[in-house]
Amino acid sequence: MVSKKRNAIMESVLRLLETRPLNKITVKDIVDECGINRNTFYYHFEDISSLIEAIIIDEVDRVMKQYRDISSMEECIEMAMRLGADHRNAIYHIYNSSNRDFLERRLMEICRHAATQFVEKTAGDKAIRPEDRDIIIQSYKCELFGLVIDWLNSGMPQDMEERFLRLCELRRGSIETMLGRSAVQ
Repeated sequence: MVSKKRNAIMESVLRLLETRPLNKITVKDIVDECGINRNTFYYHFEDISSLIEAIIIDEVDRVMKQYRDISSMEECIEMAMRLGADHRNAIYHIYNSSNRDFLERRLMEICRHAATQFVEKTAGDKAIRPEDRDIIIQSYKCELFGLVIDWLNSGMPQDMEERFLRLCELRRGSIETMLGRSAVQ
């Protein structure tokens, strides 16, 4: 069971990240914001970096549980962007910190989950070659990841979701075409 103090620490750093970059936040800032002492912080986390990793893990797990059944590319994009939408400034500050690699790995996990769910749901009971299935999933995973990274690199503009949805509209039917070409005869 996750402790209330651990959650309070995590919520405190998210609040702080909404207003300033990660490299401008100290353990003292976090414990003052949270109303705990330093020993309590260090009981739960080794350092700020491990705290950020725990937050990312928890948030990614929450998003993936929320999206267990994905049936469209639009839902894939919504899932991949959900993490950023819920904590916009915090994610942007983490992305521009030393924790960027960890965040990118977890974003890739979200994208893989979304692509797998989408391809499996679209394929249904069609018999497709396993190696083609893997290639199609990899393609969608990489596309989603690239879109999210581009969104982060461009400062997370609000209109990006509209652009992503337009891309989905332009690509409509392409997954069915790929799956049809992959059908086992």
